[in-house]
Amino acid sequence: MRFVLTPFSPQWISRAKHVASVLLVGTVLSGCSLWGGSSKPVPADLGPNVPVLGVRQVWTARIGSVAGLPLEIHATGHVVTLASTDGVVVALDARSGADLWRTSLGEPLSAGVGSDGKWTAVVSRSNNLVAMEAGRELWRKPLQTQTFTAPLIAGNRIFVLSADRSVSAYDAATGRRLWIQSRPGEPLVLRQSGVLLAVGDTLVVGLSGRLVGFNPDNGSVRWEAPLASARGTNDVERLVELVGRVSRVGDSVCARSFQAAVGCVNTARGTVAWTQLAAGTEGIHGDSELIFGAESNGSVLAWKRADGTRAWTSDRLKFRKLTAPLVLGRSVVVGDDAGLVHLLSRDDGSPLNRLTTDASGIAAAPVVAADTLVAVTRNGGIYGFRPD
Repeated sequence: MRFVLTPFSPQWISRAKHVASVLLVGTVLSGCSLWGGSSKPVPADLGPNVPVLGVRQVWTARIGSVAGLPLEIHATGHVVTLASTDGVVVALDARSGADLWRTSLGEPLSAGVGSDGKWTAVVSRSNNLVAMEAGRELWRKPLQTQTFTAPLIAGNRIFVLSADRSVSAYDAATGRRLWIQSRPGEPLVLRQSGVLLAVGDTLVVGLSGRLVGFNPDNGSVRWEAPLASARGTNDVERLVELVGRVSRVGDSVCARSFQAAVGCVNTARGTVAWTQLAAGTEGIHGDSELIFGAESNGSVLAWKRADGTRAWTSDRLKFRKLTAPLVLGRSVVVGDDAGLVHLLSRDDGSPLNRLTTDASGIAAAPVVAADTLVAVTRNGGIYGFRPD
């Protein structure tokens, strides 16, 4: 996981050297001391693949490399929209893998991709919010700071969560900024997708360790619900951040705080339903009964949505650097760093099938569209799978 130094705090200049040294130490130690040695931990042996659930690859497509891009694959109906690091944005028909449109924006991206089926938006590394319609660029607007979370498009507006914890809204048709809400920044942020979604008439945003409900019309805060708080003695240890993806069922939104906790919030009341300690770095997913997520060591966990009690734990994929999961029917789907897509039973985590890609590593949490499971690799391979 990459951290980035961002000069949002008034104390940044005086603290930069200290933070940088802590960051360097933390980065080095994260690769060795966590496992008690200098060598990487050995992934768990998978054994032979015994398909319990029949799944076949039905198409493949390609886009440029997505390495280094905090990619969110967007699915609306039968359309899957995604982007590459170098600024290619494509909408695919999930039924066939064929392009519906494809465009190159001519500059690298820092976040993507948001879409509502009509409009599509990404953010460039030069801090421009770029809006498109059917692959045609409509407008670009400069943002104040870097952005690593894909824009959200809802209600003919485009919402942006930037790395300084500012939240802004733009008219999707014209690009006119409607409002911006800013909060005091912090010296370290994650180069990773955060939490930004619409729940009814409320914009729900992850700010540090809190889910915050905004009025989408004017940016006023309706409620705040803390899922985790800062701990530790230095900036790295005190970093607290909610990460995508999340699980929403009605008014219940469940999310992960990076390396700290998993919890659920009732967004109608703005209250925390429960939190549980958890040490994962990627988002979660779930259904009306269970929440699923992977810990940093590759253990896959299930919690009961009602109260957060542990339902089961599986160590079959330990040390495999898993993506956030996708709940799909009777399966929990996760990708790994070797380019494998694992289908696990939602009931107990037992293996149902294992799918192969180009071995460059699964780059983002898989999605489903038109009864097709879609996975994207770091090298830009796009794979469509369907049940037999």
